[in-house]
Order: sequence, then C-alpha cells, then structure tokens
Amino acid sequence: MSWKTKLITGAAAIAFAWPGLAAADEATDARIKQLEEQLGLLQGQIADLKQSTANNIAAVRKDSTATKVSINNGRPTIESDDGQFSASFRGVFQLDAAHYDQASAGPLGTDFRRGSLGDAAENDHARDLSDGANFRRARIGIEGKAFGAFDYNFLYDFGGSGTEEAGKISAAWVQYGFPVANLKLRIGAFSPPSGLEEAVSTNGSLFAERASPSETVRAIAAGDGRTSVALLASGDNWTGTAAITGNIIGTSSFDEQTAFVGRLTYVPFRRDNALVHVGVNTSIVFNPAASGPDVAGTAATNIRLRDRPEIRVDGARLIDTGNIDADGLTAIGAEFGAQWNNLYVQTEYFDIDVNRKGPLSDPDFTGWYAQAGWTITGEARRYTAGTFDAPRPAHPFDLKKGTWGAWELGLRYSKLDLNYLAGAAGTAPVASAIRGGEQEIFTVGLNWYVNNVLRFQAAYQDVSVDRLSPGGTAFGTGTATPPAGAQVGQDFKIYSLRTQYAF
Repeated sequence: MSWKTKLITGAAAIAFAWPGLAAADEATDARIKQLEEQLGLLQGQIADLKQSTANNIAAVRKDSTATKVSINNGRPTIESDDGQFSASFRGVFQLDAAHYDQASAGPLGTDFRRGSLGDAAENDHARDLSDGANFRRARIGIEGKAFGAFDYNFLYDFGGSGTEEAGKISAAWVQYGFPVANLKLRIGAFSPPSGLEEAVSTNGSLFAERASPSETVRAIAAGDGRTSVALLASGDNWTGTAAITGNIIGTSSFDEQTAFVGRLTYVPFRRDNALVHVGVNTSIVFNPAASGPDVAGTAATNIRLRDRPEIRVDGARLIDTGNIDADGLTAIGAEFGAQWNNLYVQTEYFDIDVNRKGPLSDPDFTGWYAQAGWTITGEARRYTAGTFDAPRPAHPFDLKKGTWGAWELGLRYSKLDLNYLAGAAGTAPVASAIRGGEQEIFTVGLNWYVNNVLRFQAAYQDVSVDRLSPGGTAFGTGTATPPAGAQVGQDFKIYSLRTQYAF
C-alpha cells in the first residue's frame, strides 16, 4: 500500500472515532466537576472545624484566667475575674503564757480569797491562780463575697479561757450591701460593736485582752457567736450600728434573751497626721433569758455581771454580782479617742442600770478605762470604721536586710465597780446589797509586730480586787463561804506573753 493510501485510511479512521472521544471527554469533565464539588465541601468542613477548634481553645484559655488566686498578707484568696465571687481563708492562733505572782495558798477555812459565786473550782483557783499556757484563740474559717452585693463569714474557734474547748462557732453570718449610704444588713451569729474597744479585732488590739469594763458590757448583749440581726452604716466621718440580739450559740435557756445594741461614732477633727474620735453606745436588755419554765410568771430571768483580770490563762473570775432576778438592763457608754502621728489615746466610761424584780432597789454599776499607745518605730495605728487597729510595720523583720518590724509601747488603767450598797468590812449586807467587788488594773505592755501576720505581746499587770463576802452560802456550804464582811479580794501581779499568728 502506497503512502497515499495509508494517509487516506488513517484520516478516515480518526473521523469515524471522533464522536467516541468527545463522549469520553464529557464523562471525564463531569467526574472532575463532581470531585471539585466534593473537595469544596471538604474544605468548608475543614474550615469550620478549624474555627470551632480555635473557639474552644480561646474559651479554655479564658476559663483558665477567669479565676484569680492570691496570697496577700499570707491570706489565700480565690476570686472570680468579674469580682462577683470570692473566698478568703482565715486563720488565727493566739498562744498565751502567764505567771501569777500572788501570796501562797492557805486552807479554805482561813484563806478567804474567792472567785465566782457558787463555784467550788474557782474557790480553789482564786487562792492559787494557775501559771501556764493555753490557746486563747485557735480559729479557722472562710469569708468572702457572693453575687457582688452579698458578703459572708464563717469562723470556728477551738481556743478558750483557762482551757481550750472542743470547738464552737465564733461567727457565721451573711450580709447584703445596699447601694445607698454604705448601708448593710447582717444576719447570723456575730458580735455587733458595743463600744470603742470592742469594735477592734483582738488581732489588732493594744493588749491581749480588752479592758475589763468594756469586756463586761460586751458580754451583756454582744460577744462572739451572738445571734443577731444588724444594720450597719458609715460615711466619711461617722459610723452607726443598730442590732437586735439573742443568746450566744451553745448557751441553753428557756425563753432566750432579747436585747438591743447601738453605737454611733463621729470624727469632728481630722488631719493627715491627727484625728479626734467621739462616740456613744448602749446595750439594752428587754427580756433577760429565763432560767426555767414560766409557770404562772414565776421563772427567774437572771442578769449576771462578772469578769476575769484581763488575762485568761487561768479562767477564774474574781469579781461577780451573782444572779440578779431582773426585768431588764440598760448600759450606756461614752467614747473618746485621739491620734497624733504614732501616738494615740482612748478612753470609755460605762454606766449599767439593772431593773430588778420585786421590792428590792435597782442596782447601778460603773466602769471606765484609759489607755495609750506609742509606736516606737514611727508607724501609726490605722483608724478604720470607728476604731483604732494595729499598725503595719513599715520594715518587716528581716535579718538579711537588718530590719526589725514595728515596736509599740502600751499603758492602761481600768476600774470596774460591781458593788451596790456594799457596806463596811466586817458587817452583814443589807437586803438590796450586791457585793460583786471592785477591780483595778494597771497594765504596761510591749508589742513586737514582726510582720503583718506575726506579733508578740508582753505585759505586766498590777491587779487589786476589793470585795466583801456576802456571807450565807454564797460561795458554797461550810468553810467555802467566809463570814459576812470578810475580805475575799486580793492584790497580785501578772507577767504574760502572747504569740499570735493571724491571716
């Protein structure tokens, strides 16, 4: 076959095959288009997955930073990023050690020094106050904020007076803050402020214990663990509190006590380095706690005033009115305080009137104290919420840096008179008499603030108790009760040291 013939034959074959090739190309194009569509869908899904993953990672990162954790001044705190919720852990231990320098104990029949009325154990302790140490406070708790406007506090205490206790509620309350006048409503168990000395936390007080007159008034209708509902308000230069209170948690009675506690403070003068504080306070018992079932109105509703000598390593109370069957009580207090740089003074006076049942006359008691503090290292006490709180050391103790914290010197004189128509020594009391005793204490103290959480308090106290025996069986039968008019008070000295860690 010639080349011409081959050329003609090949051209004819291509011509006849062309329609088949065209059909094949159309099928291929369709398949490619389908694959491209599937690829586009897959790419969209991958993009969606990437975005979802990125969103999830961002959310996880946000959640990881939504809660703040801090340990400011040694107090662990957890707080939400928006500030609506928080929880701060609190801890306090106060270990007290004391030596009582008093005359040696004699037999009960000849050594007439006595403690609380009707308490045989205190008869023994009054004659030989116990040297040693005890945890005055050992507290653990939590406080914080919820939903922005609510505050809460729960504090449990294992310390005690004389001996440690198994544990008790010191504070358990919830509080709502109104958006006006800094007004707050608090409900639960707590101590509403009943005076200048009472209002400051014992973590920051000038001495290990409050002045005896202040502590006695505090025990009437306030004190740790007192069931209460209170309104608290404050401004730039004033504070106000009004509370209705009941019993202290863990104290049993029939009908519980009902009382009112109120306090108003004002700062009439303030400069950068000086201020003057004045205030008034009152505690009113409307219905004393009943001691038994009120059968035909015969249940006794007793009021009792007593206290320890401003240190509680030994728990004996050396002044005591005993139970007074009463319809009510009114205590009124006046406050004054002043500060100039690193020097401050404060004083309070209290008058306590008891409305006694029956024909006996109504007793009246008084007490006052004055104290002053001077921070040797120059730091000033912090005046907040109507009280003087502890100074913060400008240079915490650090041997490497050669810094020694803050040092403070304190002086105090207190007098509490729980006598009413006491009469003369060697005589029997008249019917309306109350021989609760008169206690005077002079204290000098030195405080070392190592840092913001650790401090030591050393103190010397000169105690004088003047008290006459009521006679009868006031302290027990037989030789437990000295003859009427015998001196059951005493003079002695106390050397004490407190170690405190509080956050």
